[in-house]
Amino acid sequence: MVITFDLDQLERELEELKAQMSTPGFWDDPEHAKNISKLATRKEEKINRHQKLREQLEELEVLSELALEEENDEELSRIAQKAEVLSDDFEKFELELVMEGEFDHKDCYLSINAGAGGTDAQDWAEMLLRMYSRWLEDNGFGYNILGLSKGEEAGLKSVTLEVKGERAYGYLKGEAGVHRLVRISPFDSAGRRHTSFASVTVTPIFADDVEVEIDDSDLRVDTYRSSGAGGQHVNVTNSAVRVTHEPTGIMATCQNERSQHKNRETAMKLLRSRLYQLKRQKRAKKIDEIKGELKDIEWGSQIRSYVLHPYQKIKDHRTEVEVGDTDKVLDGEIDPFIQAYLKSK
Repeated sequence: MVITFDLDQLERELEELKAQMSTPGFWDDPEHAKNISKLATRKEEKINRHQKLREQLEELEVLSELALEEENDEELSRIAQKAEVLSDDFEKFELELVMEGEFDHKDCYLSINAGAGGTDAQDWAEMLLRMYSRWLEDNGFGYNILGLSKGEEAGLKSVTLEVKGERAYGYLKGEAGVHRLVRISPFDSAGRRHTSFASVTVTPIFADDVEVEIDDSDLRVDTYRSSGAGGQHVNVTNSAVRVTHEPTGIMATCQNERSQHKNRETAMKLLRSRLYQLKRQKRAKKIDEIKGELKDIEWGSQIRSYVLHPYQKIKDHRTEVEVGDTDKVLDGEIDPFIQAYLKSK
């Protein structure tokens, strides 16, 4: 197990941050001070985590040598199991080392929108929701469905999840893009092969005090009845809220609360995060070009293809990673794609 980890460099960076924190007037700028403090904490956690992993590895090496000398097969089997777990921990730590982006440690919003392909695309969007839900559950992330729009016949037109957990955005940011499905359509009476598309967007969740100027006159607020789960009450009252920022066309919806007021607050938080991300990315394109790019959920723009017929293979077109067991991937085992993307950055 080899980790590209410059411990000395990280310790020097931590000492520099601590020196900043001890200078007079450091806390005069609370926001800057808070960011420096958080950065120092994350670096210290990495140093401690690395030390703990090294100690566990050294302990296993000693135990392994003793078991070999005593020819204790039962103990060697237990050590092998512990080594496998430790190997997974090292790999996870290695991924965390490359998640050094400004927002990688944050919670995030994950949205899925059906694209070209009609009912098949809406069914595909629902399949993606199931895939991501299972991955989140398997990896200990919490999530809530903020907004969900059902398809006319089957599937989903769109859905937005609020994902909470350490480095949620860091892990999921590489899933953003167009996902392409090729299969025999269950909605085609002739049993023909169809190609469907759905887009995934991933946005970090920012604090409520982020600097985003939103003019109320630029907002359109629509209320409607919830189309998802939530009990009888949400289905008979217009508690769901959709907020549209008309200059950019960016929308945010929430329907998971019974209170229209609470749903509006959550939708505004989602909208603020999306606008802040747009601002921070400093995109040079015009708004119309950005909107056009977001609507281009079709041929030639996919980041990953899921082929179920005439053969079975899932391929990521950015990293060239391929997996033949499509059922496992659609059941949430997407780590090979996530890990390859993070390591390629």
